[in-house]
Amino acid sequence: MMTKDDFSRPLAMPRKLGSATRRAVVAAMMSAAAWPLAAVWAQEAAGTEAAWAALAGDGAVALVRHAKAPGPSPDPPGASLADCATQRNLSAEGRAQAAKLGALWRAKRVKIGKVVASPWCRTIQTARLMGLGEPEVNHALYNLLADPPDRDAKIAALTKMMREWRGPGTLVLVTHGVTIRRVAPGAGDPGEAGVVVVKPDLVLARGYVIVGTIPPP
Repeated sequence: MMTKDDFSRPLAMPRKLGSATRRAVVAAMMSAAAWPLAAVWAQEAAGTEAAWAALAGDGAVALVRHAKAPGPSPDPPGASLADCATQRNLSAEGRAQAAKLGALWRAKRVKIGKVVASPWCRTIQTARLMGLGEPEVNHALYNLLADPPDRDAKIAALTKMMREWRGPGTLVLVTHGVTIRRVAPGAGDPGEAGVVVVKPDLVLARGYVIVGTIPPP
């Protein structure tokens, strides 16, 4: 007869199982535990492949987070857009990372339509080091951690750019993690030098759908 104490004991495999059977049971248990993680990996891989495929065609929008730029976040007090020395800038690792990302884009035959960067030096540096040419600077891509007084207007302007892009090629927007999280909340933060790819979809209220995320190189 079972008592309440029996329910408090951890489950154990019967002692009479042979070693081969026990190994099979353990393997099955491990496989069952790993399945949800494997499913997540497969989903992420599919999203990444879909993102690359979109970038090789027309009408996609690539939200690129600037490469590694260590230092205080937000920028130090008194940071000036006119003086890169007062801002966080790309480290040596960040510069190499941006160059590597650009090489990967060329290998994947990304079709570039237009390149835009926020006015902060680290985003402009990232675009240049990726080899995408001289970017257009647009305050709609501003670092929202700096809490600009016209924050909502900047978000609206950026959202409009994303919603209205049709090509040819990809609209490349080099910006900041907090800005990406705000306009593509379902994708999360891709990490420094990571990319979130979206495409216009006017059926949706915000006007675009998230295609996938490309992790940092």
